[in-house]
Amino acid sequence: MEREAARLRAAAEAKPLRLPINRRVDETHHLVTPDGLSVWYTIQVSPHSRIQEAIFERGDGMPTDDECRRWLDLLIVGAQASEAPGLPGAMTRRFEAFEHSPEREAPIA
Repeated sequence: MEREAARLRAAAEAKPLRLPINRRVDETHHLVTPDGLSVWYTIQVSPHSRIQEAIFERGDGMPTDDECRRWLDLLIVGAQASEAPGLPGAMTRRFEAFEHSPEREAPIA
């Protein structure tokens, strides 16, 4: 698990999504575990912030808190991930960690 998480992190660092223009994710950001858990990890960057995003999906049921937490501890580095609201009955869970760089933001007028 550690090796696969490191591979996903390296792929996301090497090819971050540049917001708002680049929203295309390729398969290097994706992994399916032997037990059927689909894991996506991306880093999205804008001029003043960075978002780490992990998505977990199963075809046979909602991913559990335990399996999501194990992966999140390996994927999301340097920030605390929060779960984004999902649709009722969805088999997908999405977690995000936002990092803002105030020194690069425009001053508030």
